Amino acid sequence: MHKYLPKFYHFIDNLNIKNINKLNKNIVLIYRNYEKKPNDQDIIKFKKYCKNNNVKFLISNYPDIAIKHNLDGLYIPSFNTKKNYKIKKNKKKFIIIGSAHNLKQIRIKEMQKVQLIFFSPLFKKKGSNKPLGLYRYNLLANLTKLPNIALGGINKINLKLLKLINTNGFASISYFKY
Repeated sequence: MHKYLPKFYHFIDNLNIKNINKLNKNIVLIYRNYEKKPNDQDIIKFKKYCKNNNVKFLISNYPDIAIKHNLDGLYIPSFNTKKNYKIKKNKKKFIIIGSAHNLKQIRIKEMQKVQLIFFSPLFKKKGSNKPLGLYRYNLLANLTKLPNIALGGINKINLKLLKLINTNGFASISYFKY
C-alpha cells in the first residue's frame, strides 16, 4: 500500500465541525451527501479546520469541487460508472478512491484510475444488500492489484474478523461515531 494512503475512513453527511472534533486525527473524512451539493463557504471552512488539525478531507462524486478547493482527494461511488474519469491532479498526494461490489465494478474503478477500492458490504447491516462475507471479500481482493478497504457493517464485535481478510484498512459510517 502506498505510504500516503491511510487505513481508516469515515463517511460524513454534513460538514459540522462539532461532530468530528472528537475523532482520531488518523481517520480520513469523506463527505458523502447525494441529496445536497455542498456550498463553497462550507467547503472552505471545513477544509481549513481539517488542514489546521492535520485531517485528510475527501469529497464524494464532485470532482469539480475537489479540484477547485484543492481537497485531499475524491471518492467515486460504485454507481458512478463514467469510464473516462480523468482528473488533473493538482498535487501529488491527491487520493482517488472508488467502491465496488463485484468484478464488473472493480474493472470500472480500475478504468477510472482509482488508487484504492472499498469493497462492501462486508458484514450484514440494517437495510443493506447481501453482505460479501469474509470468503467473497477475499475473492474480490484477489481480482485486482489495487489496495482495498473493507466497508459495511463493521462494529466492535466483528472488528477482530478483519484479520481474516486481505484488507489494507476499513471504512465506516457508524463505527467512528462522534
